Amino acid sequence: MADQATAQEFDILVLGGGSGGYAAALRAVQLGLTVGLVEKAKLGGTCLHNGCIPTKALLHSAELADHARDSAKYGVNVTLDSIDITAVNAYKDGIVAGKFKGLTGLIKSKGITVIEGEGRLTAPDTISVNGTAYKGKNIVLATGSYSRSLPGLEIGGRVITSDEALELDYIPQSAIVLGGGVIGVEFASVWKSFGVDVTIVEGLPSLVPNEDETIVKQLERAFKKRGIKFSTGTFFQGVEQSENGVKVTLVDGKTFEAELLLVAVGRGPVTANLGYEEAGVTIDRGFVITNERLHTGVGNIYAVGDIVPGVQLAHRGYQQGIFVAEEIAGLNPIVVEDVNIPKVTFCDPEIATVGYTEKGAKAKFGDDQVQTQEFNLAGNGKSSILGTSGTVKVVRQKDGPVVGVHMIGARMGEQIGEAQLIVNWEAYPEDVAQFVHAHPTQNETLGEVHLALAGKPLHG
Repeated sequence: MADQATAQEFDILVLGGGSGGYAAALRAVQLGLTVGLVEKAKLGGTCLHNGCIPTKALLHSAELADHARDSAKYGVNVTLDSIDITAVNAYKDGIVAGKFKGLTGLIKSKGITVIEGEGRLTAPDTISVNGTAYKGKNIVLATGSYSRSLPGLEIGGRVITSDEALELDYIPQSAIVLGGGVIGVEFASVWKSFGVDVTIVEGLPSLVPNEDETIVKQLERAFKKRGIKFSTGTFFQGVEQSENGVKVTLVDGKTFEAELLLVAVGRGPVTANLGYEEAGVTIDRGFVITNERLHTGVGNIYAVGDIVPGVQLAHRGYQQGIFVAEEIAGLNPIVVEDVNIPKVTFCDPEIATVGYTEKGAKAKFGDDQVQTQEFNLAGNGKSSILGTSGTVKVVRQKDGPVVGVHMIGARMGEQIGEAQLIVNWEAYPEDVAQFVHAHPTQNETLGEVHLALAGKPLHG
């Protein structure tokens, strides 16, 4: 047990024990700094408890269900009797519990002081928890995000968010998913695999509207083939609940009915009533505004993760937490722009992207200064073995480095590692083309598309 003086004052005091907060704490103690980590619930935050980890566990169960349905074409005679949602949830919760145990053990073993309770910033160097003031020479705000709704759309009853969806103890016969972004398409994918009649409602013109146009078209085609229905280009107006279900109305008067409505319109920053503004921190629409080095401009206060405007991803939180710890320690770490952070959407088929889309690259560099190349997974042996279809698309500056890689297909998320190295190390297609990619792997698709872009296609 740390003594009273150590417990009250730290080199770094972190508010929030999610991905960004605990990464900052772990890196800081590596660098010889004393750390207090304030957490009101469980270490690991949204990602571990009601985000990345449990949703991907559901998606794996969904994948196995689809494999069972399709097994005969691979010569394996298996029948899918049912989905035991109680057992699915037990598997999911077991994964979370194991990772939580590992994380708490790691935090404890590193000598980080965990302060349990709801913290509030009460001065530029002070966080108060349950009536006790703790001081930090540096403060890191890492309070994360929540499942948000639309104005006037109340959550309750048959209108749920991803938090409630993860805890469902039954499989609905039908569901409407409001929002065709990452969370929406992942849950739609799971539910369809579990036998649910799913309809996605997205007000923007397409599903996954932030992705490259090639990826969007392929996902929509794949979802249609799977029987996932979707309505795009018309915004939501309202929902009525009854004893048996929900009725969703769009602004053009069109209606949809189902057993449940999942509201998947994104996540909002958790910053209200935490003393941020009173301390002088700039808040814009709930987000903490920082400079590129994640400093708030007030005292020695930094912010990381989902409360900082930009992509809300656990690995961005990790990176920013590490960055801030190193910044405080005087190591002058390199800034990684949001556009160069890898992103994976774990629906079926998976989407994996990093860097600029073709449209984004043309906006930045000019229409005539961008080159693209695509490789169809039909030309890849391992993808054919797996029974998946899709595309790898590379975007480069004309006669310059690769600035974007966009992939869709089963398991293509596993290829994002090399893709993000190519983009972040500003590799030229000619650089990548000379490296050997193992056969037969899906990884070969990255080699093939760069060979083609370098002017020497092999199988294209």
